[in-house]
Formats: sequence, structure tokens, C-alpha cells
Amino acid sequence: QVQLVESGGGMVQPGDSLKLSCAASGRTFSSMGWFRQAPGKEREFVAAITKSGYTTQYADSVKGRFTISRDNAKDTLYLQMNSLKPEDTAVYYCTASSMWSARPSDYWGQGTQVTVSS
Repeated sequence: QVQLVESGGGMVQPGDSLKLSCAASGRTFSSMGWFRQAPGKEREFVAAITKSGYTTQYADSVKGRFTISRDNAKDTLYLQMNSLKPEDTAVYYCTASSMWSARPSDYWGQGTQVTVSS
């Protein structure tokens, strides 16, 4: 059974940093990623990474501020978020796909809330 369990969300101030984690189990994923959904908005892609970790992709809105990484030995995906802005406030979802996908979305976690507010 595939499980993706996010952790690390919380409330921070603008300019702060936060690191999300996603513990994966059930199978090996060729690509993993993060999506987010803000209140009243559609779910949007944030970042993706290949199994090797050598290839990453980012939404323009987070490029240069967020870093996606994975530790295959620990079956864990990360999202380091720096210079957070109020518009980064959203529920963040960990995702995964068995095949390579620039927008991995075969499997989804339950989400973790990130709130950026002064």
C-alpha cells in the first residue's frame, strides 16, 4: 500500500524558512513532487525531482527560494522553503509517480498547512 505522509508545516512570518518532509512507503517512485492549494484557488505545481535527484523542476513563483531534494535511503522527500511570502500560504501536498513525470501526480499525501503571516 502506497503512503505519502507530510510533516513540517506550520505558521511562520514573512522572510522565514520552513522545511517540509514527506515519508514515502509502499513502492519506489521514479519522480516525486510538491503541489499546493491556497484557499479559493486551484491546486498548483510547486516542484518535482527525479529518482536520482539530478533533475529538478520548479514553478516560476518559487524558483530561487524553494529547493526540492530526496533521500532515497530514507524514502523521504523534502522541500526547503526560504524567504517565505504571504502568498506561499497553502496546503502543501507530497506527490509521486512510478514513471517519470514532470508533474508527478499518481499518488498524493494528505497535505500539510503552511501559513505565512505577520
